[in-house]
Amino acid sequence: MDPEPSPVPASRAHRVVVLALAGLLPFELGIPHRIFGRAKDPAGRPLYEILTCGLAPGPVRTDADFAVHVEHGPELLATADTVVVPASYELGPAYEHGRLSGELAAALAHIRPGTRLVSICTGGYVLAAAGYLDGRRATTHWASAEHFQRTFPAVRVDAGVLYTDDGDVLTSAGVAAGIDLCLHIVRRDHGAAVANDVARRTVVPPHRDGGQAQFIDRPVPQPQLASTTAARAWVLDRLHEPLRLTDLARQEAMSVRTFTRRFREESGVSPGEWIVGQRVERARRLLEQTDLPMEQVARETGFGAAQSLRKHVQAALGVTPTAYRRTFRATATASATAVPGPGPAPGPGGPADPPIS
Repeated sequence: MDPEPSPVPASRAHRVVVLALAGLLPFELGIPHRIFGRAKDPAGRPLYEILTCGLAPGPVRTDADFAVHVEHGPELLATADTVVVPASYELGPAYEHGRLSGELAAALAHIRPGTRLVSICTGGYVLAAAGYLDGRRATTHWASAEHFQRTFPAVRVDAGVLYTDDGDVLTSAGVAAGIDLCLHIVRRDHGAAVANDVARRTVVPPHRDGGQAQFIDRPVPQPQLASTTAARAWVLDRLHEPLRLTDLARQEAMSVRTFTRRFREESGVSPGEWIVGQRVERARRLLEQTDLPMEQVARETGFGAAQSLRKHVQAALGVTPTAYRRTFRATATASATAVPGPGPAPGPGGPADPPIS
C-alpha cells in the first residue's frame, strides 16, 4: 500500500545522490539516473537532480571489465534529499556479520536526519548494517533473502515482493526491480501521469504485476503454454464494463480453471486482482487529469459506484480519491493537453463491485 503522497516542493529539483561502492553493477548504477532523470514538470523542467558519489573521488571498480570514475566524495551525501545505494557483488560477503567497514560508516554519517533512503537489490545490506532497517519490512534479491534475514534478524524480510515502501526507507528486490521502485517513487512524489510518462519513455511497464516470487523457480512461462496476453488486452478496452472470468477465458479458448491457473503463473496475481489494479490505475489518471465527479470516475473505471471506488483506491493507495486528487490535480491540470484523454465512455450501470472482483 502506498503511503500518503508527499509531493516534492516545486521550487527546486529534489536532489538524489547515488552511492557507488566497489564491485557495483553498472546496470543498477544507471537505474536512478535513467528513471529520475526522465521525470519532468509540465514545462519540461527536471523534477530531480541526480548526482553520484563514492567513498572517495576517483575510479570505482565494477563487476564488468571497466571502472566508473566518480567525481564526488562522500561529503555529497550531506546535500541529498534522497540517497540511493545500488547493488554490489561484494556486499553480501562483506556483511556476513552485519557490520559496516569504518570507511563506509564514516561516509553514511554525512547523511542528514530525515533523508529518504533507497536500496536496490543487495544495496539493502548497507542500509541494514547501518541499522536503518531494524524493525522494518524490507526486501532484496530472492537469491540473497535467506542470507540477508540470517545476517540481520531485526529486519522483517519479505522475499516475495518487488519493492517495499516504509515511508522514508524503501528497498527493492533484485536487479530490474530497481526500475519498479524508482517508478514507484516518482509516482509517489509527482503522481501517476508523470510516472507513466517516464515509463513510456523508458519502454517499461509503469507497474509490474505480482512479486519476485514468480521469477524464482520458473522465470518465464513454458513455451508450449499459451499466453493470456490477448485476454488482458481485451480487458483494458472494457474496464468500464462488468467483467466475468468466463469472458476472459473465452478470449484464450481455455476453461476458466485453466485460464485462472495460467494467468497467475504469468502475472503472479489472480485475474480479479489484476483487473482491480488496472482499474485503480485508470482512476488515478482520471483523478489527476479531469474534474469528473466521483460517481462518473467510478463508472468509467468499472467500480460502479463512488463507495466502491473509495474502497479500492483507499486499499491500494492509502488515501481517499478526494485526497489523491487534491494532492496531484494541480500539477496534472497544466499537462492535461499533452496526455491522452480518459478511457471509453461509461458503460451501462452494473453492480458496485464487478463480478470478477
